[in-house]
Amino acid sequence: MDEPTILLTNDDGIESAGLRAVYDGLSTVGDVTAVAPAEDQSAVGRAISHEVTVHEHELGYAVEGTPSDCVVAGLEALVTDTDLVVAGCNRGANLGAYVLGRSGTVSAAVEATFFDVPAMAVSMYIPVREDAAFADIEANGDSYREAAKATTYLADHAVDAGVFEQCDYLNINAPVAEWGDAQMTVTRPSHLYEMDAEQDGDAVTLHDRIWEHMADGDIPDPEGTDRRAVVDGKVSVSPLTAPHTTEHHEALDAIAETYEPDDGEAAD
Repeated sequence: MDEPTILLTNDDGIESAGLRAVYDGLSTVGDVTAVAPAEDQSAVGRAISHEVTVHEHELGYAVEGTPSDCVVAGLEALVTDTDLVVAGCNRGANLGAYVLGRSGTVSAAVEATFFDVPAMAVSMYIPVREDAAFADIEANGDSYREAAKATTYLADHAVDAGVFEQCDYLNINAPVAEWGDAQMTVTRPSHLYEMDAEQDGDAVTLHDRIWEHMADGDIPDPEGTDRRAVVDGKVSVSPLTAPHTTEHHEALDAIAETYEPDDGEAAD
């Protein structure tokens, strides 16, 4: 492939340090245009709008909408010759099967797959003990160096190597750059799930206990999972397919066959 045209988006907003770090890296291997939310749109999943306002930006376009809005607007109106969509770099990891549908970063990559455009979602793991402490963690552009390096490498090699002939998108999670140079390993999403809730009067507080385990390094996730790789200081790359598909389901077929349609007579 000649120099690819790359659409870059995220959910942290177009002014985020993570997006700029990846933009600079990708610009060495392709023609990059950012089409990213004007403001933070974290954890919105695949929320979509009917109409969005678009502003020109030095990196491309700032969109008053969600990551999925950015991908649809980008591919259909703003950067119609896109060869690859990259979402990120997110400030915080997107690890585990249960996180994939929540993440605006991952959702942007998923949205691209429905246009048959290869995509990558990239995030940086920041060790925190509690979700509430996350906002206090500083992450400057240099922190994203490992994430930007891995993303640039994959953008330069994955398409020509035929990677996307066997998957729809890649979910990449990298450690903070200060941990040193990291190995890259192919992973699968972990299925460990430890959400819980506590009630105090009229309020119910939701906790994701996984982050505490990760910060302590005592996770039970086996080798080969995305979470284990990142805790071990590696760059995790999970080749994934778009959601909501399944194999032939004999048990459901049997139930459907015994369903009796209404005879059309209205009930008294």
